[in-house]
Amino acid sequence: MDPETRKPPQDAVTVRRLRLGIGSVGIALPVVLVVGHLVATRRLTLLDSLSGYYHTEMRDVFVGALCAIGVFLISYRYRWPDDVLSTVAGVLAIAVALFPTTVGAPAGTTSGTDRTVGVVHQVAAAALFLLLAVFCLFLFTRPDRVGVPQGRSVNRFYRACGLVILAAIALAPASTALPADVRHTLKPVLWCETVAVFAFGAAWVVKSAALFAASGPVDPVPDVGRDATPAAS
Repeated sequence: MDPETRKPPQDAVTVRRLRLGIGSVGIALPVVLVVGHLVATRRLTLLDSLSGYYHTEMRDVFVGALCAIGVFLISYRYRWPDDVLSTVAGVLAIAVALFPTTVGAPAGTTSGTDRTVGVVHQVAAAALFLLLAVFCLFLFTRPDRVGVPQGRSVNRFYRACGLVILAAIALAPASTALPADVRHTLKPVLWCETVAVFAFGAAWVVKSAALFAASGPVDPVPDVGRDATPAAS
């Protein structure tokens, strides 16, 4: 067999790189925010949420990373309904970056408009995590190539990531019922957001390799700008 026939199509390579980019930036974001803040302040200080780092010297990193994830998601083109949901998720990611939370803002500096913007931030963040859970639970569990079954263990991993995201976004607001001193000590919202971001990032990184995981010749990715017609013998 001519080795050239085994070379993956450019569309598949692009999809794989977009998936890897989305996942890698997601996994790196919490680590970079915490470590960057540690380096800048020279002391380990965990904030109440990842979004709270907007009000620190890590603002540009927070906004830049979310905008990058947003652009990757908007550019992601694979098949319906992935295209539509990824575009909506990308817009939401950019909204989370551009509409900052009031959590962590200096006392006495927030106005009524700032609080309204903070509500937009919270709604956009919750909707974003919900869509990312949908990807893990329903979209990533489908095989990437026609006739190539996806392993059950991989599907269990995707579903586990989706369930972790859902659990995290449910526990984060529920944790506000805890006493203030407990919330200040344990930082439950920060940990819930971090776990959810790690779960979504890990799912996208694993899915980035799924296009080329199976042995045998690589068929064109279905519904990526052209029909997936098998090559003639």
